[in-house]
Amino acid sequence: MKKRALIVIDVQESFRQRPIWAASSNPEIAKQVSRLAETFRANGEQIVWVLHEEPGSGTVFDPALGFVRLFDGLAPADGEPILRKTSHNAFTTTNLQQRLVEAGIGEVVVCGIRTEQCVETTARVASDLGYAVTFVTDATATNPIEHRDAPGGRSIEEILADPRTLGVEAILARTEYALSGRFATIATVEELTGP
Repeated sequence: MKKRALIVIDVQESFRQRPIWAASSNPEIAKQVSRLAETFRANGEQIVWVLHEEPGSGTVFDPALGFVRLFDGLAPADGEPILRKTSHNAFTTTNLQQRLVEAGIGEVVVCGIRTEQCVETTARVASDLGYAVTFVTDATATNPIEHRDAPGGRSIEEILADPRTLGVEAILARTEYALSGRFATIATVEELTGP
């Protein structure tokens, strides 16, 4: 059996500072992530926490503003690293690959924010690197995505009322269709932790 690691991607306060978080697919994501982390710890398996930062940007992802930290209620245990990335995937701008190789990891279980962006991109890269990947959709979160031609600066109500906006259910489904059988196995928190 391959050794596995849980990779928790960008479950950070930055996202809760954006108005669009009010339309999040999974505002309680910390609960699912905690369940996964508890199971991995109980099994003596590795957990790696990843945060996204954009130093000097002046945005909610700028570490100087204080939001580049895990959601309240989430905390690494001793020996669980927090890696900081500046790319969409968790490999390119961190030493994640080195850590996984040194630990003899052959399978990664990925979860976090945003489903179709950093989590999906990490899953694809991990697959390309030869890892068996499990994507835990119900331990991810995303928000509606505006059409590429939509005007900027709209309210959440305007974004949600626009028929061209891609809703969260469509994003989750599209991500599963794109990954399943190609880059990852899709699983639920309950399947990985038990009832």
